[in-house]
Amino acid sequence: MAATRGALIAPRARAKTKAAFLVRIRLGRALTYAILSLGCFLTLVPFLWMLGTSFKSSTEIIRLPPTLIPEKPTLQAYRTIVTDPRVPLARFYFNSTFVTTMVVGMVLFTSSLAGFIFAKYRFFGMNLLFTLILATMMIPFQVTMIPAYLILTKLHLTDSLWGLIVPSATSAFGIFLMKQFIEGIPTELLDAARIDGASELGIYTRIILPQMGPALATLGIFQFMGTWNDYLWPLIVITTTEKRTLPIMLTWYNSQHGARQDLSMAASVMVILPITVVYFLFQRWIVQGVALTGFK
Repeated sequence: MAATRGALIAPRARAKTKAAFLVRIRLGRALTYAILSLGCFLTLVPFLWMLGTSFKSSTEIIRLPPTLIPEKPTLQAYRTIVTDPRVPLARFYFNSTFVTTMVVGMVLFTSSLAGFIFAKYRFFGMNLLFTLILATMMIPFQVTMIPAYLILTKLHLTDSLWGLIVPSATSAFGIFLMKQFIEGIPTELLDAARIDGASELGIYTRIILPQMGPALATLGIFQFMGTWNDYLWPLIVITTTEKRTLPIMLTWYNSQHGARQDLSMAASVMVILPITVVYFLFQRWIVQGVALTGFK
């Protein structure tokens, strides 16, 4: 009887232990979701406030208590910015788009080519050269700003969009990212291509590049966001209004219309809108690219 009773109690005890374990897992998961949701909300509050303020009237902005969602949405702030004759908005968008597109394209080319060389070739001083390239990431931009400007002056590239493009044609972080990714490509695949008569340039264009989609997309997104939001260097190089970029336009609006928060917020929305669209379209490539780059 005792043995039978023990045999009946043991499954019940295991069932209770399993149920308690599942409850702990569910509570832990619910707590995790709650913390992540709170963090997500706190992160989005400034963006929601900016977006809501851009659709508010001047009287609603100064109302107390403040409202997050506009009660009577209006597009007056956007109309003012678009029709302002002192701000050639279309020209600013073109300048930012041209500079960002050129910089992203050149960085992807130079980084992938240099990463291919550092990952699959061996030559004298390679490690020292790669270390020096990585060391440039630790040098603040303010240190190299004056020498770079003097070089642009000698090349007659000041007050020119090319003065924004040429100094940003390479990226130490991009070279490092491409090198880490290309090291995961089997060298035997490259040797087989050489046996078949492929040139080194053919190996780069036909074998390396087609396999670097996630890494190139990740680097392209990072470079796009950095170049689009760049403010200090365009402010130094560009002096003509028609050649300025969107971040400079945003600063001008904040200085000229500091009391008009609706105009400042609307201008901010117009500046970050392309970045938001690009990020949401290609965000999955960031996780995939970083995961594949670190996988060995």
